[in-house]
Amino acid sequence: MADESGFQLKGSAPERYERYAAPFMAPFVEAILDAVDLYPGATVLDLACGTGFAARAAAARVGPAGRVSGADINTGMIGVAAERAPRMYPDIEFNVASAERLPYEDAAFDVVVCQQGVQFFPDLDAAFAETARVTRPGGRFAATAWAARELIPYFAAQYEAVEEHGGKELAEDYEGAFSGTSERLSASLRGAGFHDVAVHRITFGIPFPPLDAYAPGQLSSTSWGQAIVDTAGEDALLRAGRAVHTKLAGHTAPDGTATLPFTANLLTGIR
Repeated sequence: MADESGFQLKGSAPERYERYAAPFMAPFVEAILDAVDLYPGATVLDLACGTGFAARAAAARVGPAGRVSGADINTGMIGVAAERAPRMYPDIEFNVASAERLPYEDAAFDVVVCQQGVQFFPDLDAAFAETARVTRPGGRFAATAWAARELIPYFAAQYEAVEEHGGKELAEDYEGAFSGTSERLSASLRGAGFHDVAVHRITFGIPFPPLDAYAPGQLSSTSWGQAIVDTAGEDALLRAGRAVHTKLAGHTAPDGTATLPFTANLLTGIR
């Protein structure tokens, strides 16, 4: 179905994620790759890789002499990642795998990165222990996790919309996206045996296309949006998306576009 904004719910959730997450993922992907000082010929694991944003960017940096792998527990995400993998580099190896049980040998990677995944691991300590196992001694790790949602106007508006159109229980589940606090992440990474652990807060201004169509589209790519569709239908999703747009009216230009600040915690460490 389509509404007056031109938004139409089509494609799988992973396909929509690839499309709608791209604007606010891109600068943070570059930040984690900069943080690990990625170099030509390095071996890299993109942990909880989703549709492969970081894996593709890493492949461009390590070049033909390097090797990049991506692992994610979501089969649909891995399918889209494999379809989108560039062919100008050696093929990126994508695997369906839990962060707590990775299908790689000990010390297999020079670098492990994780873009917006660590906050969702059911057992963060186990995931970081497994990360330590597959990282060579002296290898580097970097991850991002969203800072408090109050610091990110887009997510603050989306949270309110999810609560209004999906209920308090769904909104409580939404809070998990912001559970990657600096204290929690750094303590767990140190416990896994990494040293020189640090957390820095980074912020980027993200330009967005007209929000009347973007907001419901981006919400449809999330588990919270899918839950709204499953319980109340596509009309409820569109209403929730319109609510996000309305709540961000003070940030929106006359043409409907907006540039919004996104803030994340950048976690780094050396094995």
